[in-house]
Amino acid sequence: MNDTELLRRCHTIFPGHRARRPAELFAAMAAWCEENGVDHDVYGQGALLQEFEAKVARLLGMEAAVFCISGTMAQVTALRLACQDRARDLVALHPTSHIFVHERSNYQLLGHFKALQAGDRYRPWQAADLAAIPDRLGAVGIELPLREIGGQLSPWEELEAIKAHCRERGAHLHMDGARLWEAAAGYGKPVDEIAAGFDSVYVSLYKGIGGLGGAMLAGRREFVERAAEWFRREGGNVIHRSPYVVAAAMQFDARLAAMPDYFRRTRFLYQALAAHPIIRVNPAAPQANMLHLHIPVPPERALAIRRALAEEHGIWMFNRIASGALPGTSSFELYVGDNLLAAPDDRVHAALALFARALAQG
Repeated sequence: MNDTELLRRCHTIFPGHRARRPAELFAAMAAWCEENGVDHDVYGQGALLQEFEAKVARLLGMEAAVFCISGTMAQVTALRLACQDRARDLVALHPTSHIFVHERSNYQLLGHFKALQAGDRYRPWQAADLAAIPDRLGAVGIELPLREIGGQLSPWEELEAIKAHCRERGAHLHMDGARLWEAAAGYGKPVDEIAAGFDSVYVSLYKGIGGLGGAMLAGRREFVERAAEWFRREGGNVIHRSPYVVAAAMQFDARLAAMPDYFRRTRFLYQALAAHPIIRVNPAAPQANMLHLHIPVPPERALAIRRALAEEHGIWMFNRIASGALPGTSSFELYVGDNLLAAPDDRVHAALALFARALAQG
């Protein structure tokens, strides 16, 4: 039995939202399209797409937003245009930025801009990290929350100071908001208040929202229109965006409304984990509905434990696993979504106890 089949048999699943098989998802999309009289867009022109772009722009407090087939394309395009506008090709990024960690040096190989690592990789940015850079920056990119360090957020006062610093130095401030909807619950503030002071914002349509894929880039109308033209030049001009937009739009409001519940469930999980010190949690207190769990076994042993728990108890603890910084350790990311929200408290406590016991025998 492969992992997909094994996961499907589990009744207690810790990470994310319930995965719908294609037939179920497509049927739900078809029903929603029928109810709402949806037609395909054609190369980005269509009522559903334009209305959804305008909705996202309003939520973010921006003039305009445009669909992009991927966040990778959206982010480097936005930063390149920002640098061109200021005739400065240097961008400051956190050492754990998605652009450094996951985008295969695209900005460098394609000549988009030059990137500078700023700050400490194990904590969010402080305004002092940017103030220490003597160079004239074209742009600054900040991820909210920082995925690679467990979903940490810059303290609100520091974020406001970062906004002021970029404004004073004339640097374009861009947000990697792939998990901005989650950050809103962590900050306890609406997304437009968080986005205020940013020149551009990218948001994902599939991570917390659960769509098929795709992204939105928001900002000033003129900037967004230029970015849209570059998306076409870069191969992002797919004939129909409608499948991606429908998959996101049909559950968008419900997912945003559930973010505070996910955050409360994350707080419950932190309290439950306190009973099992063999499992180390980053950050020390929840800042969004995600966290990283560090365990004292290598990835191979962790995967064996996961399989045993799934086969014997119907428990699925994590998806991907990575080697830890110390020998013989590993870590995994846990996004708290519908699965943990639906799991009874006693079942969560029992699953954690079984997992901790297996780790102790590792």
